[in-house]
Amino acid sequence: MSDALVVGPDRHGRIVAIQGGRVVAEAPPGAAALPCPDGEIAPGAVCAHTHLYSGLARWGMPPPEPPPRDFLEILQRVWWRLDRALDAPSLDAAARDYLACALRAGVTTLVDHHESPNLIADSLPILARAAADLGVRTLLCYGASERNFGREEARRGLAACRSLAPSPLVRGLVGLHASFTVSDDTIREAGALARELGTVVHVHVAEDRADVEDARRRGWAGPLERLSALDALPSGSILAHGVHLSVDHVRRAAAAGAWFVHNPRSNEGNRVGYASALSATQRVALGVDGWGPDMAAEDEALRRLAAVNGDRGVEGRLAAGHALAAERFGATSAPLAPGSLGDCVVRRDGAILHVVVGGRIVVDNGALVTGDFERITAEARAQAARLWERMAEF
Repeated sequence: MSDALVVGPDRHGRIVAIQGGRVVAEAPPGAAALPCPDGEIAPGAVCAHTHLYSGLARWGMPPPEPPPRDFLEILQRVWWRLDRALDAPSLDAAARDYLACALRAGVTTLVDHHESPNLIADSLPILARAAADLGVRTLLCYGASERNFGREEARRGLAACRSLAPSPLVRGLVGLHASFTVSDDTIREAGALARELGTVVHVHVAEDRADVEDARRRGWAGPLERLSALDALPSGSILAHGVHLSVDHVRRAAAAGAWFVHNPRSNEGNRVGYASALSATQRVALGVDGWGPDMAAEDEALRRLAAVNGDRGVEGRLAAGHALAAERFGATSAPLAPGSLGDCVVRRDGAILHVVVGGRIVVDNGALVTGDFERITAEARAQAARLWERMAEF
């Protein structure tokens, strides 16, 4: 039986042929067909930075009391309590709920950054299984940190990155939570591990001024200088946020091969500022930092905030995610060109009709076909209630 699929022709006459998970110039005889005469074929969206572990937050997460006064208090009272409370069932439910929503929104690739300090060794396999079952392309890592259990916690986080097995739809990265939660030794080890594994480092950089101030207290000019000096940024590394970087920082890091990821809704919600310096390079993709995985909504927020901040350099950030993902999967960077990843969507009147990942139809006529969406949602609701109870204990 052929592993090939022909999508189209669409209403413009466009045809995309996929074989062996990649776009090909011409499909072999016997290829399956996905006709879409009233639709429009387009590349699937790439979410270049998110947190699957936050997937249950939409199911009524209690607000912290008293309300956080700044970014560090948001982390301490919300997200660091949530990640400590995660267990295997709640993480699995969060990932499946988030990934199912992403597919239905036309997102075919997600770059995840994970933390669950009481569930380190088993966490990435849980995420990888959820992605494989639902048919989502993912880049996964554990964000090593010392904020709970010191250097041993960081070592276990890096070991989790080392142990992740790649697959046709999964590639591993080496994660660091952020410069301000790790020692110099952990940073050096992360860079060395990334080079050993032939991958890159994924890390939050200068999301808030606290990251910059911490680096300066340690004797560095800033977090980017610290990461670079400790040899933790192999070419292709993924730097999330960059709100408090200068134009010179951005240009130098981009020239060294780094990718930046702008997360406008999260930055606005956390009141950390607007990442205006990112317009100094074209190597900027778009992420959501754990917000809902609708990339159209994120792109709309980007354009709104860019207008408010007088930033005219944001074009192409949603599309840039394809080049970032292609680097890690060894594919042609131009989406839907021969040799590119076999991921696409079909829209009809703007709505997602079909979604294809690696030549596999995962959404058909608007319905998830790789999982029971209602069952996934019900399990997410049930696990969310358990998670809120666990969070109250921290």
